[in-house]
Amino acid sequence: MHDTPPSVPDFTQWPSFPFEGDLRVKQLEDPVPVEPPRKGEGLRECTACNAPDDAYIWVGERWRVRAMDRPTGLPMVLILESRTHLDLGDLPNLLAAELGVMTVRLERAIRSLDGVARVHVNRWGDGSAHLHMWFLARPYGRLQLRGTFLSLWDSILPPISEAQWRENLALVAAWLAEFGGRPLAEPPRIQWQAPSSLLAQSAAAAAHAAAAQEEVVSVIEAAEEIPEPAVESDADAGTPDPGADGDGNGGPRPLALDTSPGAASPGGRGEPATGATAASAAASTNSDSATAEDVAESATARKDAPEPAGDQPRPVIPSPRSAPTTVTDAGRIPPDVHAPR
Repeated sequence: MHDTPPSVPDFTQWPSFPFEGDLRVKQLEDPVPVEPPRKGEGLRECTACNAPDDAYIWVGERWRVRAMDRPTGLPMVLILESRTHLDLGDLPNLLAAELGVMTVRLERAIRSLDGVARVHVNRWGDGSAHLHMWFLARPYGRLQLRGTFLSLWDSILPPISEAQWRENLALVAAWLAEFGGRPLAEPPRIQWQAPSSLLAQSAAAAAHAAAAQEEVVSVIEAAEEIPEPAVESDADAGTPDPGADGDGNGGPRPLALDTSPGAASPGGRGEPATGATAASAAASTNSDSATAEDVAESATARKDAPEPAGDQPRPVIPSPRSAPTTVTDAGRIPPDVHAPR
């Protein structure tokens, strides 16, 4: 055993190698006398045998096809499994012949998807004793992803959208169903409700992409060893984010409507109700403009109006428009807002 690790191999200079910079080969450990059992070997329970059919995108009499539990960087990553608990070298002639047919059929189905150039077929059997074949789709035009490092790039690339991922699964399942079996993958539902704003939609998409990026898993691991995403409980949901009202409800405070006689209806363009301030009245009609003549006419009408007697409330003189303070030759004319004190 060498005291120093060997030099970095030549494939680190290939264009398809996904890493750059200073690299160092790990020290090779001593071999173990007895290898640990895989899932489905000895007393270890087989995950594939216990999985129900609804965990797959397509099921047949002797074969089943399943996908990852979330979108990954490649357009499609699928796993072909036999129903019977057998490894590759244990297949009888009938299943061995069908494995070739299913491999070609599934490769054609994946290659029919938009944006797929090649489909890589791999078999890793160190995680599970149950036969499972990996099918990885390489995006069209991504020449840097060619070759044996495609499984590593799948964990590096940003995940595709969930809608596109579900649509691809449904298309592959429908393709396989043309030759028999039962498709279980459904296309994504149409979102009939439009977003409130494009900004909110973009923020939600960015947050979803960031969360999916943090949960990326590697396809070179056995499918049964991929960790399940943690489910957030109600207790760990966190405190509500205080909204504009500051009371922790996370939303705007509802409007307080004036139900007194003469109060203007919400959203209306009439005169302010009795008790309204001049500033609120001006804000409710600030979208209108007025000429100097209109402002002068309104000011003259207020000046000539008789004063109310006793406790009689002062009448509100309606005006056709309201405007900010206007400077004329006669002096400064205030806005056309008359609110009793």
